[in-house]
Amino acid sequence: MEILIRPDADQASRLAARIVARTVRQNPRAVLGFATGQTPLPLYRELVRMHREDGLDFSAVTSFNLDEYVGLAPSHPQSYHAAMWANLFGRINIAPERVFIPDGLAVDIPAACRAYEESIRKAGGIDVQILGIGTDGHIGFNEPTSSLASRTRIKTLTAQTRRDNAEFFGGEYKVPHHVITMGLGTILEARTCLLLAFGKTKAAAVAKTVEGPVTAMVPASVLQLHQRAILLLDEDAASELERADYYRFVDANKPDWQKP
Repeated sequence: MEILIRPDADQASRLAARIVARTVRQNPRAVLGFATGQTPLPLYRELVRMHREDGLDFSAVTSFNLDEYVGLAPSHPQSYHAAMWANLFGRINIAPERVFIPDGLAVDIPAACRAYEESIRKAGGIDVQILGIGTDGHIGFNEPTSSLASRTRIKTLTAQTRRDNAEFFGGEYKVPHHVITMGLGTILEARTCLLLAFGKTKAAAVAKTVEGPVTAMVPASVLQLHQRAILLLDEDAASELERADYYRFVDANKPDWQKP
C-alpha cells in the first residue's frame, strides 16, 4: 500500500485527479472505475475542471461504476446513474455508450451481474478504480463478511450502511435494502486502486484497513494484497494510523520518478 496524507480533502482530491489524468493522457482508451457518494465529489470537480481548462479528453475512455441500488430507476434522484451523470459524465466528453453502471432494475440480477463482469473483461480490465470506504470498512457495497474473492453480485445492506445513507433518502426507512456491487475479487483485478478517505469518522476504518489483519470483517483490508493500492487521506482520516509519521517520511523522500 502507498499511503499519501494531505492537509485536507481538496489537496488529496487534486492529487487523485492528477493520477487519473496521467492515466488518461498516457492511454486515451483507458478504462476507469468510478465510485459514488460524497467522498469522490471534489475529485470529480477537478476532473471536470481539467477537461474544460486543460483539454483532458475522455472521448475514448470507458467507465464502470462500482454499484447501484436495486429497485431504483436511472432517473431516480438518489440512483447512482443520476449522481454520476450530474457530477461527472454530463460535464465531460465521455461517450454514453462507453459508460457502464449496474442495472438496478434488472429482471434477472444474477445474469446482469455476470454480463457486467464480462463487459469489464471485454474492455480489457480496469486501469484505475476509484474507491471510498464506509465507516465499517466496506468498499463498494461489500459489507463486512463479504468474500474476499467475490464478484459482481447482489448484496443486502447492513443497518449501519442504511443509517449512513439515510440523509440522502429523507429517512432510513426509504433506503433500499439491496444493491448490486462489484465484488472484492473484481476490485482486486484493477491495475491501480485509488482509495480516498476524509474525516474523523473514517479514521478507525482506515487504520484497520492499513495496519490491521486482512479480514472479511474489514473488506477494505483486502487492498493489502493489491499490487498498487494508493490511499489518499486527509489528516483527520489518518489520525489513528500508528505509523503515520513513517508514511509521511516515505512520501517526502521518494525519488522523482516515483512521485505521483
